[in-house]
Amino acid sequence: MANTFLAAQGLGVGRSLCEHEIADTARAIAAKAARPGCEILLPRDVVVAAELREGTARKVVRAEDCPDDMMILDAGPESITRIEQAMDRARTLIWNGPLGAFEIAPFDGATNAAATHAAALCRSGKLIAVAGGGDTVAALNRAGAAEHFTYISTAGGAFLEWMEGKTLPGVAALIG
Repeated sequence: MANTFLAAQGLGVGRSLCEHEIADTARAIAAKAARPGCEILLPRDVVVAAELREGTARKVVRAEDCPDDMMILDAGPESITRIEQAMDRARTLIWNGPLGAFEIAPFDGATNAAATHAAALCRSGKLIAVAGGGDTVAALNRAGAAEHFTYISTAGGAFLEWMEGKTLPGVAALIG
């Protein structure tokens, strides 16, 4: 998702996964979020590599400097620090989706760092952390952080719809 927002800002994302066809939607979301003072935390630095493979050569570059022949596969150290600082200021975290290609080391660094940080804040009582979605649950389990989150849902899209306040068909059937 971050790659789509970066591309919508006119930044090159090389060969990264990116939904260029929804750039207008990403720009509209960014504009709407800016009005009430909501901040969308996009990476300022990224981990890039020529291929998504364990042990492949990688480097950290500024988000605006992604080489055309590389893929953005994780957030960089400065971005991780910013995410952790945002968590430190928050009282509630809603997490849906990993921060990088968490299935393959070393591109799991940002996800693992954020998960570990959120878990520590939960353990200390400083944060309520709610997470949902299959990839998210897998990433939190892989990081060893899932058991410390306040609530975890395996439902991805349904979880987000529930968070939006929409009536879910299964719940409606039970009530009705």
